Amino acid sequence: MTPRPLVMGVVNVTPDSFSDGGEWLQPEAAVTHARLLVSQGADLVDVGGESTRPGAERPSVEEELRRVLPVVSALATAGVTVSVDTMRASVAAAALDAGASIVNDVSGGLADPDMVGLVADRGVDYIAMHWRGHSADMQSRAIYDDVVGDVCSALVDRAAALAAGGIAPERVVLDPGFGFAKTAEHNWALLRSLDLLVGLGHRLLVGTSRKTFLGRVGRAPGAERSPLDRDVVTAVTTAYAALAGVWCVRVHDVPTTVDALDVAAALAGPTGPAGGSGSAGPIGPIGPASPEEELR
Repeated sequence: MTPRPLVMGVVNVTPDSFSDGGEWLQPEAAVTHARLLVSQGADLVDVGGESTRPGAERPSVEEELRRVLPVVSALATAGVTVSVDTMRASVAAAALDAGASIVNDVSGGLADPDMVGLVADRGVDYIAMHWRGHSADMQSRAIYDDVVGDVCSALVDRAAALAAGGIAPERVVLDPGFGFAKTAEHNWALLRSLDLLVGLGHRLLVGTSRKTFLGRVGRAPGAERSPLDRDVVTAVTTAYAALAGVWCVRVHDVPTTVDALDVAAALAGPTGPAGGSGSAGPIGPIGPASPEEELR
């Protein structure tokens, strides 16, 4: 039986994230929102203090720490499973000390040479995304011979590098990086090939939530869905990802996600995904056009 994917709720503690920038910038607001996501069915929350939308400027280390640590600490104290969304080893270390149990690094350890050693030493789960560079110029790098083959190859190589750096393979979660240095056509090709990505030998996280390519699908230029109007189309991709056997989906809106997972479970039948939100088990090892994506 394929486990039901976990639901990771997004908590952006930033002033400039594309969908909800500024809404949860204050720690109290972020904690309240995160607890709401959990009450709605999120199995864990992903707390990030740096926007990775194209063109975003990086905050200082001190500012990123100021944003995320109070939120991580409060949520961990309340018993919430917390992932810290950061590319910096110093921020990851402080967040783990504050109670986070997972590191979600969109650079897969490429942005900070100290990250792999830190994660290896701490023995925590590590989400490594396919990454080609920082926000300032990543969209100019959306050039592939074969996006599915290239991304799969890069993720396999990255997983091998993480293992060589001391991270236990069962602790590694891979993320194809929807929208990161990818056009809409690239994103659709990767979605169609989730079975290949799931077959790479590691748990897979999918994060399509409210991305620009979902705002454009089926719409004429100028009539695209706004970020807040993309939860239904996101839910469709969530159901598709669940049927493909992904480990976790990263989303902004939890209720529509839970509904989508219910539909996927029903479609799979008695031998497919089953149970309520979180039935994938506890967090831990378990075996052409220029892109204009809006990200975290």
